[in-house]
Amino acid sequence: MAHTHKLIDGVRIDLTAEEIAEIEAREQAWEAGAFNRVMADLRQKRNAKLAETDWVVLPDSPVADKTAWQNYRTELRDLTNGLTTVEEVDAVIWPTKPGA
Repeated sequence: MAHTHKLIDGVRIDLTAEEIAEIEAREQAWEAGAFNRVMADLRQKRNAKLAETDWVVLPDSPVADKTAWQNYRTELRDLTNGLTTVEEVDAVIWPTKPGA
């Protein structure tokens, strides 16, 4: 976005070259951090799904066949492997919870 001016007390004032450079540097830094932000969000959601199913794999769980649940949890843990772009993160397909 081209930044050329600012308003101070309702008066339009041209930005200096230094101010423009600072704004552009901030925007570039924000954009450069996009992948880290979407990965952090993905991990947070994934970790919540894992936490919801912790009880299933405990030794005293009432679930008799834990294999499907163990596979589901492995798929959740592996979900972030190999992701390198925001687009790849946005295209992630969540595994289906057993019994769902």
